[in-house]
Amino acid sequence: MNTVGPYHNRQETYEYFSLPFCRGPKESIGHYHETLGEALLGVELEFSGLDIDFKGDLDRTEYCTVDLTEDKYQAFVYAVKSHYWYQMYIDDLPIWGIVGEFEESSDDFYIWTHKKFDIGVNNKQIVDVNLTSESKVKLAPNIKIPFSYEVKWHPSQVKFENRFDKYLDPNFFQHRIHWFSIFNSFMMVIFLVGLVSMILMRTLRKDYARYSKEDDLDDMEKDLGDEYGWKQVHGDVFRPASHAMLFSALVGTGYHISIVSLCVIIFAIIGELYTERGSLLSTAIFVYAATSPVNGYFGGSLYARMGGKVWIRQMLLSAFLLPAMVCGTAFFINFIAIYYHASRAIPFGSMVAVTCICIFVILPLTLVGTVLGRNLAGTPNYPCRINAVPRPIPEKKWFMEPAVITVLGGVLPFGSIFIEMYFIFTSFWAYKIYYVYGFMLLVFLILTVVTVCVTIVCTYFLLNAEDYRWQWTSFLAAGSTAGYVYMYSFYYFFFKTKMYGFFQTAFYFGYMALFSLALGIMCGTIGYSGTSLFVRKIYSTVKID
Repeated sequence: MNTVGPYHNRQETYEYFSLPFCRGPKESIGHYHETLGEALLGVELEFSGLDIDFKGDLDRTEYCTVDLTEDKYQAFVYAVKSHYWYQMYIDDLPIWGIVGEFEESSDDFYIWTHKKFDIGVNNKQIVDVNLTSESKVKLAPNIKIPFSYEVKWHPSQVKFENRFDKYLDPNFFQHRIHWFSIFNSFMMVIFLVGLVSMILMRTLRKDYARYSKEDDLDDMEKDLGDEYGWKQVHGDVFRPASHAMLFSALVGTGYHISIVSLCVIIFAIIGELYTERGSLLSTAIFVYAATSPVNGYFGGSLYARMGGKVWIRQMLLSAFLLPAMVCGTAFFINFIAIYYHASRAIPFGSMVAVTCICIFVILPLTLVGTVLGRNLAGTPNYPCRINAVPRPIPEKKWFMEPAVITVLGGVLPFGSIFIEMYFIFTSFWAYKIYYVYGFMLLVFLILTVVTVCVTIVCTYFLLNAEDYRWQWTSFLAAGSTAGYVYMYSFYYFFFKTKMYGFFQTAFYFGYMALFSLALGIMCGTIGYSGTSLFVRKIYSTVKID
C-alpha cells in the first residue's frame, strides 16, 4: 500500500493505514523508501498483509474485521466526504481505488470493503493489474465491517517492456494539438530570426555605412553631424554590471539549470523514467550534483571578467543560491505537512542526505569549476576600452525604459511554451503521466531560440537609445517569462482544478513559485548569453576611434 488522500488534492497524501483500515494476516515488512526521490515525493510503501501467490487464484476471502468505534466512523465519513482515493502497487504497477461514496439526497455514507484483483501474466512476468472495488457497506457507529479480497490470474499478450502503456493517456496528449503548438512556435521562431537577421542587420548595415562615411569628413562636418545611437555608448557598454556578484551567481546558476534540464529530458527520452517511482527526481538531483562545475565555471569566469575580487564569496553564493531557495521552500511546506501528518513531510534522514549532497558534492565541484573558470576564461578581452567616467544616460521615450522592456520581453517566450505548460501542469497536479519528452525537447529548443532573438531586439533598442545598462535588462527581459508562467499558474489553480485547503494551496503556490524562479533564471541566462555574443560582435565589427 502507498498513500491515501483527497482526489482533488493530489499532493495532500497520508499513509494508507492512517485511516482505520485493517491489515491482512501476513506479517508486515514495514514501510520503506527505495530511493531519495521516493522519500522526497512522499511515497510511503507499507505491506498490506494480503497473501497472494503467483498464478494462484483465490476465491473471496475475508481477511479482517474493523470494529467501527465513533472515532473510526468519523474518520471514514470524512474520507468518503472528501473523495479519498488510495494508491497501491503490485510488482511496481500502480493501482488506484476509491475509499467509498456518499449519497447527497439521503446523506448516507458507504465504504467499499472488497478488493478484486485481476492480474495478467505473460510467461513468468506480471504485465497487467486491475482492481475492482465491490461490496458497498453503509457506515454507522458501533458496527463490524468485514474486509475481503479475491485474486484472479489470466494470461496476457502484453509484453513486459510495454506494461506501462495502459497508464499513458493518448487522448490527453492529443498529438494534433501538440504539433499545432509546435508549428505555431516554429513560425514564431522563423519570424523572430527573420526580424533579427533582416530588419535589425539592415539597420546595423546603415549604421556601418554612416559611420564609415565619417572617416571621409573633416572635423567641421563631424561636429555638424547627428551622431547618435549605439556607437555613442561604446566606452560604457562593457562596463561591469551593478551587483556583479549576484549577477554572476545568477548567470552561473542559469547555465547549470539549462544543462540539467537538457540532460534530464534526454535521459527521460532514452530511459522512460516515468515507469519508476521517483526516478525523475532522483535523476535530476544526481545530474545537478554531477554538473556543479558548470555553475562555478561560468559564474566564476564572468565575475573575474567584471573585476570581482571576493571570488570565494561569489562561489558560495553561486553554489547555494538555488539549493537554498529549494530547501527554504521545502522547509516551510514541510512544517505544514508535519502539522497535517501528511506523507509529504520529508523524513529527517532525507533532509540530512540532501544537506550532505550540497556540502560534500555540490560545493567542492563548484569550487573546482570556479577555479577553472577564473584561470581559463577570467581575463577580460573587450573590443572597446571602458571609459573612466560613466556617460550620462539621456532621457528617452517611456517604452525604451528598461522596466518596460523587461515586462514586454517575456511575452513571446511565454507564448512559445504556453501549450506545453498546460500539459506539464496537468501531469504534475492531476492524475496524468507525462511521457512525450520529445515534445518537451523541441519546446526547450524553441524557447531558447525565441528568448535569444527577443532579448537581442530589446537590447538593440536599448543601446540605440544610448542606454548602456544592457546586462541586467537582457537578463530580466528574458527572465520575465517566469512572471507570466506564475500568473498562468493562478489561472490554472482557480479555473482548471478543484484543489482546496491550506495544505494543497501552500504546496501548489510554493512549488510553482520555485518552478517559475528556476525557469526565470534559466531564461535570463539564455537571453544574456545570446545578447552578450551579439553586443561583442557589433562592437568588434565597427571601427571605433
